[in-house]
Amino acid sequence: MSGDYAAVEPKRTEVDALEGPTLLEFGSPWCGWCRRAQPLIAEAIAQHPRVRHIKIADASGKRLGRSFGVKLWPTLVFLRDGKETAKLVRPDDSDEIKEALARIDI
Repeated sequence: MSGDYAAVEPKRTEVDALEGPTLLEFGSPWCGWCRRAQPLIAEAIAQHPRVRHIKIADASGKRLGRSFGVKLWPTLVFLRDGKETAKLVRPDDSDEIKEALARIDI
């Protein structure tokens, strides 16, 4: 799991074309909610090494976050072959993250 949020976001067409399981994490390094969620996300994703984890620095005006309906941070979007299967906003429990990961990591 990367500790840094990517400043340059991928294009939606690139995300839609991703094969396999992917977790998109929208947030910001200065966001308290995001920092608090990091251990929960790390614990959950450690059990799913096949899942691609992409951390994206989000802000108003960023197109990728808006295309997924991101309004609060962190927002976790779970994709299977580029298709959204689940979304969690401000998760406060690693179990809900693990459940969503299990649905994409088949």
